[in-house]
Amino acid sequence: MKKGLKLLLLAAVVLVPGWGTAQKWEGLADTPQMGWNSWNKFGQNISEKLIREQADAMVAEGLVDAGYIYLNMDDCWHGERDADGFVQPDSRTFPSGIEALADYVHSKGMKLGIYSDAGRRTCAGRTGSFGHEYQDAIQYARWGIDYLKYDWCSTENINPRGAYTLMRDALRAAGRPIFFSMCEWGTNRPWEWAAEVGHSWRTTGDITARFAGNPRQRGWGQTVLSIIDQNAPLRKYAGPGHWNDPDMLEVGNGMSVNEDRAHFTMWCMMAAPLILGNDLSKMTDDTRAIILNKKVIAIDQDRLGVQGLRYKTENEIEYWFKPLENGDWAFCLLNRSTEPVECDIDWQEYNLTDDEVSGLSTSFDAITYDIENLWETNAKKAKTGTTKKALKVTVPGHDVALYRLTPNQKKK
Repeated sequence: MKKGLKLLLLAAVVLVPGWGTAQKWEGLADTPQMGWNSWNKFGQNISEKLIREQADAMVAEGLVDAGYIYLNMDDCWHGERDADGFVQPDSRTFPSGIEALADYVHSKGMKLGIYSDAGRRTCAGRTGSFGHEYQDAIQYARWGIDYLKYDWCSTENINPRGAYTLMRDALRAAGRPIFFSMCEWGTNRPWEWAAEVGHSWRTTGDITARFAGNPRQRGWGQTVLSIIDQNAPLRKYAGPGHWNDPDMLEVGNGMSVNEDRAHFTMWCMMAAPLILGNDLSKMTDDTRAIILNKKVIAIDQDRLGVQGLRYKTENEIEYWFKPLENGDWAFCLLNRSTEPVECDIDWQEYNLTDDEVSGLSTSFDAITYDIENLWETNAKKAKTGTTKKALKVTVPGHDVALYRLTPNQKKK
């Protein structure tokens, strides 16, 4: 290895005051990250041409304006390492190089994300980062990368907390603010230790475009409902700067419109990352209407940063509450069944206090709220009265009803 390169790597380490004591980059995850990732739709079949096409579509469809700013390449961009150990892109599919691609994405007003693995090889068998963590971090910084998804394949005899902390320190030493998305699948309960390590951490195995039913195999091919069940109890671990990640979105990848709407809504209620996974260049109007609903996105991006509470389940209907800024609440009814269910909401039965996380109370006995239906496209019809009266709603099968409750006046 060249002398100058050795000094560069040594400098990367000593820039940090003590091995393993660096801090992750702050200010990158005040709200859950939003963007797009290549894996759910395209798998291993990625190229610089595809990434540029998706970047163009993100701008043309108004997704960037809606807050989707990260454009993330998943597995299979990798080539091999050069003589000095620095990873290179696959010259067949990324002939212009990653730096040129980053420049293009940045010119569109977005940020570029990349993928690697804490193990010796990635999940698709490409070059992993094990033993080259500081080199890879330096390379990403040189290229202008803004986001790293860091997977957990080929990690036999590797300590997860140590491996992810090592990459956190490497990213910090490289000097460029890079969002650190930990993809450890929840195997080693990262929610208990990763708040100081990553900006988000996976809580489940991989999602698939199926709303309900049994997983295709243990841990993988998880359905939307099974992932909700795994992620819901972990709400106390999430908050600004550190988020539970129940995996990427499958909206637009083959489920029904009802299921897509419910999937997107529940990720917003759970303050989850909103990482799209569909082909943005070939969207239907239904898909576009779901992922561009700014009022629903606002539930996810609320600055209070509280993951929603599953308050109760009754007759296949789940009742969810999410405290929001300025005394507002999001209220969601999730229908797990395939048949429509009629619900009568007597607000006085939902005087609850979020003792676990926010300490806030709905106080329906003392506060009157205006009710807005966030999936109603007619502005007049969306205003559905106040909590002075009971709410009657029919929730279609595998669908949701979602409302924003805004304080109106104190009862006298």
